Amino acid sequence: MADLLWYQYVLIGLIFAWSGFVRTSLGFGGAVLALPFLLLVVNEPLVFLPIIAIHLLIFSSWIAWNGHRQLQQAGSSAAVQSNIDWGYLGKALKIMIVPKLVGVVGLLTLPANVMTSIIFGIVIIYAIGYVLNKPFRSNNKYVDYVLLGLGGYVSGTSLIGAPLIVSVFATHVAKEQLRDTMFVLWFILVVIKMVSFVIADVDLQLIHQLWLLPCAFIGHLLGEKAHRYLLNADTGLFFRVLGAVLIVVSVVGLIHPPG
Repeated sequence: MADLLWYQYVLIGLIFAWSGFVRTSLGFGGAVLALPFLLLVVNEPLVFLPIIAIHLLIFSSWIAWNGHRQLQQAGSSAAVQSNIDWGYLGKALKIMIVPKLVGVVGLLTLPANVMTSIIFGIVIIYAIGYVLNKPFRSNNKYVDYVLLGLGGYVSGTSLIGAPLIVSVFATHVAKEQLRDTMFVLWFILVVIKMVSFVIADVDLQLIHQLWLLPCAFIGHLLGEKAHRYLLNADTGLFFRVLGAVLIVVSVVGLIHPPG
């Protein structure tokens, strides 16, 4: 990114602030809602993916730890345990880990644009249910297995599997637990992705963290306020906002798929 014009740097900084806001307020979407816009500035996915991955590691661990610490200070061991739904997280990881690894090594031959269209099409169906306050709930655990496995695979090939994964988690995890549970999951999945970057000798763009981390931090602070508002709102509003964001994510992804 050394040869960019000044306004391109400004745009990239604003997009990363937006990414931090979305990630912190909802617990997902920071990558998939930022990457398409970043590619309009510089059409090189491998420039931005390592930066996004490092942001995910930093902010997911920070938010999960802060949530754990605040509940500890409340003095209730039961409350500490309720911060993250470890039970469902463990079940989901058992389903997702193999497709995740397959995606990382790129063993499947289905074209990326086809996979992206399938993912976002499914997510739109889920999201419409949330907006109408009638969220889709699978009565068949094997359907959930397929959806989580597909989300795990796509998160291995890129970082855009979050909407599909969240649409499943949101039907099984309480809204008070959803964000922190997702952040623990993102941390685990992104660590795997970062290992693949290191093995492939991808430039991690560490020098650009010096100015992009503060941009993301500004978005993070605004996102914390938005998240507290959503938690205090009624459950119907929470899911309508969740559904609306999922639709936006999917439409953006279909119009300009992340590379």
